[in-house]
Amino acid sequence: MKIFAAFFILIFISGFTVLAAQAHVPYIENWDYSAEHPFVVKDSIENSKAIYAWFETGTDVDVYSFEVSDPVTVYAKAIVIACPSLEELLPWLAVVGPGLPPPDEALPFNLPDGYGAVVVQNKKPGERRDTFYEPFSAKTYFDGPEFNQEVTTPGSWYIYCWDPYKIGGDYIAVLGAKESFSLLDTLRSLINTPNIWLNLELHTKCR
Repeated sequence: MKIFAAFFILIFISGFTVLAAQAHVPYIENWDYSAEHPFVVKDSIENSKAIYAWFETGTDVDVYSFEVSDPVTVYAKAIVIACPSLEELLPWLAVVGPGLPPPDEALPFNLPDGYGAVVVQNKKPGERRDTFYEPFSAKTYFDGPEFNQEVTTPGSWYIYCWDPYKIGGDYIAVLGAKESFSLLDTLRSLINTPNIWLNLELHTKCR
């Protein structure tokens, strides 16, 4: 019986690992990703991650930081679980870095000296939003603003996410598009994915 149980667990983990290699590594926000304490991308910004985060208040601004030393492709997207209670949440995102042009839009945060920003807006309230199903998390999402561009200027870079309509709620920051996973990434997926399946990452009831 013990041998059978161990074999079953091994098959489950092997299958899960193959599935994980086709998805983003899931992170769950356990503290506010503020300008003072951002989510720090410790590996390449090109490696895919899905950060299940939330705007605690309507004025909350989340910050994700990464370093650039060589040219890299920066991919960022802000999506929302397709729950009726989150239909009005329309997060924007901005990629902030040295040498970028000043933004045309007013920002709810200050730019460092010498920095500019590329702002990517979401749909406007009441506009139709496309949805898609993601099998790894077994959930349907509202599509959202997307940035996908090579950056070359070395230095500290940032991705900001916020709700311009000040509603607040749960959203997912998708960073990176390259499927490259370490053992730690696989362990993180094994721990966090069951919680996501059970909606335990949500601060807003999906109703």
